[in-house]
Amino acid sequence: MTTPWADPARRRDDRVEALLAEMTLEEKLAQLGSAWPDVARVSGNVAPMQDVFARHAEFSVASKDGLGHLTRPFGTKPVEPADGVHRLASLQRELMENTRLGIPAIAHEECLTGFTAYRATVFPTALAWAATFNPGLVERMAGAIGTSMRSVGVHQGLSPVLDVVRDYRWGRVEETLGEDPYLVATTGTAYVRGLEGAGIIATLKHFAGYSASKGARNHAPVSMGPREFADVILPPFETAIRDGGARSVMNSYADVDGVPAGADEGLLTRLLREDWDFGGTVVSDYWSVAFLRTMHRIAATDAEAGARALTAGIDVELPDALCYGEPLAELVRSGALSEDLVDRAARRVLRQKAELGLLDADFTPEIPTGEPVDLDPPAHRGIARELAEQSIVLLDNREGILPLAPETASVAVIGPCADDPNAFFGCYTFPNHVLPHHPGHDNGIEAPSLLEALVAELPPTARIAHAQGCPVKDIDRTRIDAAVEEARQADVCIAVVGDRAGLFGLGTSGEGCDAEDLALPGVQGELVEALLATGTPVVLLAVSGRPYALGAYTGRAAAVVQAFFPGEEGGPALAGVLSGRVNPSGKLPVQIPRTPGGQPATYLHAPLGGNTQGVSNLDPTPAHPFGHGLSYTSFAYDALELSAERIATDGEVEISCLVRNTGDRAGDEVVQLYTAAPVARLPRPVTQLTGFARVRLAPGEQRRVTFRLHTDRLAYTGLDMQRCVEPGEITVMVGGSSADVRLTATLHLTGPVRRAGHDRVLQTPVRID
Repeated sequence: MTTPWADPARRRDDRVEALLAEMTLEEKLAQLGSAWPDVARVSGNVAPMQDVFARHAEFSVASKDGLGHLTRPFGTKPVEPADGVHRLASLQRELMENTRLGIPAIAHEECLTGFTAYRATVFPTALAWAATFNPGLVERMAGAIGTSMRSVGVHQGLSPVLDVVRDYRWGRVEETLGEDPYLVATTGTAYVRGLEGAGIIATLKHFAGYSASKGARNHAPVSMGPREFADVILPPFETAIRDGGARSVMNSYADVDGVPAGADEGLLTRLLREDWDFGGTVVSDYWSVAFLRTMHRIAATDAEAGARALTAGIDVELPDALCYGEPLAELVRSGALSEDLVDRAARRVLRQKAELGLLDADFTPEIPTGEPVDLDPPAHRGIARELAEQSIVLLDNREGILPLAPETASVAVIGPCADDPNAFFGCYTFPNHVLPHHPGHDNGIEAPSLLEALVAELPPTARIAHAQGCPVKDIDRTRIDAAVEEARQADVCIAVVGDRAGLFGLGTSGEGCDAEDLALPGVQGELVEALLATGTPVVLLAVSGRPYALGAYTGRAAAVVQAFFPGEEGGPALAGVLSGRVNPSGKLPVQIPRTPGGQPATYLHAPLGGNTQGVSNLDPTPAHPFGHGLSYTSFAYDALELSAERIATDGEVEISCLVRNTGDRAGDEVVQLYTAAPVARLPRPVTQLTGFARVRLAPGEQRRVTFRLHTDRLAYTGLDMQRCVEPGEITVMVGGSSADVRLTATLHLTGPVRRAGHDRVLQTPVRID
């Protein structure tokens, strides 16, 4: 006879309540925990403090109580995909056969730049997605990632990262979607739709404020006012939950104004649950519950740390159950912790297991594998190629050296990132995240370096020379002279500089790889200066996880190109841009600083945050502004129209313009809508992205782009800490970047100050005719 909770014909909540009533306290607590089966086989850290907290014993179901989550069964060590499928199925079968209730676990994996598994597609990093300004393409990518994960038995993905960049020195900038909350919200929400549409639970992280740490140091405290927190940090999470349907949230490691997110009931329950009506699960970042004791020091014991996290609203402790298992059971038995809190969290976990089919009587962990498991199929590589090509940003091309002339006889490809495919991979890619701890394995995927891609791209008559010049990070100048000599003998020098992603100081970008300033790492800056001094035209190509200060080279390099870790197809994509086969169309999701210091800086600043005309001797004006990106063709803007010049504070207006390709080749333009309030009750940003649209135009083609702007999109947090729309004048600006405004108009908001609540309009729809 089928138990009530195993009957898929019954209502989900009825099934869950029936199961919850059957469970012992220990069984309920087991659903709030996790286990990391293969962590004993990892020789280095792939998570902070893993060496301290991990239980280095082979996984087995040691009790009859069950398990909530299985941690990274594919993403901990290199395993052939087919073997991983069988291994995960056997773990699930062990749970089903050796626990009283036979409930499988939710298997979760990292998936920021693709499924973080051996032989899976390595897509561009998140900062590169943002540079495409193409949420639809990002949604397709996430759908492909989710399809791969679901095909091998994985249920939950720990992505996307919705932290808004506040300081480029932070090591995890590469994982973000840039410095504008609207760009982060729209792109991140598209990712969520793609992943959830493939049946994978998307996990929003890191909630909230993690990216605003003091000094840009990983895990450092956050000193941020409540208005900035509400208007900059929170909107991407709110949008991804409301418009994207995200079913999970991960807490931040940081504390904001002294309150650790993992113990913040106001954040995880009152805001997230009560105000936003979030019904999914909150999972802890790895060991963040234990960190309440060891790092934040707000708990004396593991039990106390677990109680504070559970009370605040964390439902599942990842990646292991150090504080939620027996420590919490003892508190409940003693009366110090209400069992209702355990029930609350267990109910949320079981609801998701019901949605995933894990409670169904006919659930089987075995995945049909009639054919070899292909985690890097041609269709996924095609999406990776599109993303890489659309993400590359042409910053400067003053001498018109790009695209390279067909008659170019010799090219010197110089720099530490020129012949290293791993230079295209972010920190959370399998080759850079896991494989360094498993020497002897290849990357498991085909990924040509830029040098290899250029050899294939350029005519066979072209002489292509290569020299490393210097390492990415180490202070080693011994090879600069040889690189300079190669550059002198070439018609064009391509200087390929940037980062090598890694973990906890092993790289120059990535988790725990924070920077003191924004100078190119190591002696790469000296290499660039030496190459510029040769007199050979230099194309400076930065392949990095963060924006570096390139202002010293502006006007001296013949051209400057920026790529943010473009993934396994990065080599062919960059070679295509250099040759002209690909017309660059990426736009900056962050600014490119002029000088290495002066951080933090962002385009999204109030008047006092910009050039204050002599009040300070420091000028934060960037070398290249937010939204900037050139093309091999040109675009003209004309005929700005507003459907009304005056609207009520609860109204909407259509803003449209004509965009025309005035060049001789097809290209994509990202039309950007900005707004500003010349006068407001509180200082407002001097300009703020309010909408955008990527438009494909043939030579001479013209199209009208129409934004439907609701006044909710102009709301901000007022003196009373309520988000409001106030009457007054709004400047409307349309153009190719935050500093390249082609058309302007004035919109007048009339009527009373209006409160904009959590049911407000969060996005700006766009129509292209």
